[in-house]
Amino acid sequence: MGKNTEIKLVGQPILSQLLQLVDKHSFKDLVKQKKSDYYYKAFKSWPHFVTMMFGIFSRCDSMAETCEGLRAMSGKLNHLGLDRSPAKSSAGDGLRNRGNEFFEELYYQLTARYSAFLSDSRTNGLTVKELYIVDSTTIRLFSDILKGVGRNPKNDGKKKGGLKVHMLIDAVQSVGKFMKITAAKMHDKNFLSEIQVPQFSMLVFDKAYNYYKQFNEWTEKKIYFVTRQKSNALYTVLKTVSITILPPKQAGVLQEEEIEVIYKENKAVVTLKLRRICYQDEKGRQYVFICNNFIITALEIALIYKKRWGIELLFKKMKQNFQLHYFYGENENAIRTQVWCTLIAQLLLTVLQKKAGVKKAFSTVATLVRIHLVSMLDVYELLKNTSRSWVSPKKNAALPSLFPK
Repeated sequence: MGKNTEIKLVGQPILSQLLQLVDKHSFKDLVKQKKSDYYYKAFKSWPHFVTMMFGIFSRCDSMAETCEGLRAMSGKLNHLGLDRSPAKSSAGDGLRNRGNEFFEELYYQLTARYSAFLSDSRTNGLTVKELYIVDSTTIRLFSDILKGVGRNPKNDGKKKGGLKVHMLIDAVQSVGKFMKITAAKMHDKNFLSEIQVPQFSMLVFDKAYNYYKQFNEWTEKKIYFVTRQKSNALYTVLKTVSITILPPKQAGVLQEEEIEVIYKENKAVVTLKLRRICYQDEKGRQYVFICNNFIITALEIALIYKKRWGIELLFKKMKQNFQLHYFYGENENAIRTQVWCTLIAQLLLTVLQKKAGVKKAFSTVATLVRIHLVSMLDVYELLKNTSRSWVSPKKNAALPSLFPK
């Protein structure tokens, strides 16, 4: 007997199957804790959440499109826990007024629930077990929202305004452990002081976060970091540990030094001792890293910095597979709510992808979910199915006539 490649039908639309990843009891407890249903008679927290998930997964451009799309699902709304589709005005009011902190806390609840499940072997080969990656991404907004954010570029270029999502992710799990949404003008280094990680953890980030005062505080707390050194950085070489000459396209450590940097604090000069590593990759490109850990090898420092690419992939998934070019509301709370709900949607798809155990790309999973969002298909069978042919009916099966006699 040949392999059965037919996709099985179930009694729940795919959107409902995705929402089952959210624990309803925890959701209700959070509603009580945040009092997010106060002053709302019709548009409660769950309908609000379902509405946002439908709009985000289906990539609707506005709240009007989202509400009209739900209205067309008249026979399937009960599967989503809805009595009826929300009115556009009610949904808009809820988006403007219901605090985005509720969805922020919901995201953290979900990351805590699935953190162990999403763990993998990304830190294999490293002696560091607690490895965290820090970075940020900017989400552009219309000029009349959050006026004045962003820097004024040179040569009369366009102003890059909007929101900035600062994120700390666990390199093992690739999910946000701590995030903050700020105006785009906030400097990246200001986010570092809000990070709380265990002792002996390792943080990795790019050179935009160079902040010697924070580096010194981490060193005193035995929290380690790896970053690139700025090209104009001032430092004093205390000791040259090693110098190696490598062929142009051979990867390896070219030079290791112990250096000293200085910064001013309350008019006093403070010194900080660091390691400086010059590394060459397979393409002959050279990178200079600084680190406050004097135990691990110089090669491991370079390998740790390579892990930073994981957060770039996370941001790429978010911006390419979800609608962040158009926002459903025009005030800051509405925009923040949509960003938090987008992060929740991305997390749910990541969990779905791993539970299905398929090698399909994340973009493929997101597309299949979007196309079949309200179909009564088993979502796991949909992702696992590899048949590219149409399964023909039995030869003796009677087909309905287009032109009855």
